[in-house]
Amino acid sequence: MTAPTGPAQALVRVFTQRFSSTRRGARLARCLAVVELHDWGIPHRSPLSEDAERIVAEFTANAVIHGHAAGRDFELKLTLLGGVLRIEVSDARRERRPALQPHPDPHADQAEGGRGLRIVDAVAADWGVTDRVIGKTVWAELGRG
Repeated sequence: MTAPTGPAQALVRVFTQRFSSTRRGARLARCLAVVELHDWGIPHRSPLSEDAERIVAEFTANAVIHGHAAGRDFELKLTLLGGVLRIEVSDARRERRPALQPHPDPHADQAEGGRGLRIVDAVAADWGVTDRVIGKTVWAELGRG
């Protein structure tokens, strides 16, 4: 969806899609996000596309693993406005909020999980969590430049 806004007539692009709360749904969300960004002029394998893909992968995996509620899907929303790409993933579990985990020891890199949000924190200009009536939305923003 593209709509002109404001005096500069900036283009707003929005993609929203619900996916089954499964690993397959998470994988499909990641693939469709990359395709959508390419259609918006953000080439596949460009730094912005790769950072967005990492964030979508982390947020959707967390939605499936930690945010799953029986019979509920998760939702992916991408918004591009000017130089900012906002990625949002909403799930049905408000009480399961993501948080950066400290590295307790030098062998933490050998752990099988817990690094994803550190990657998000490293590549995103900002990220956070907002509550919804049912569940929560985890979001991140990336700069285009």
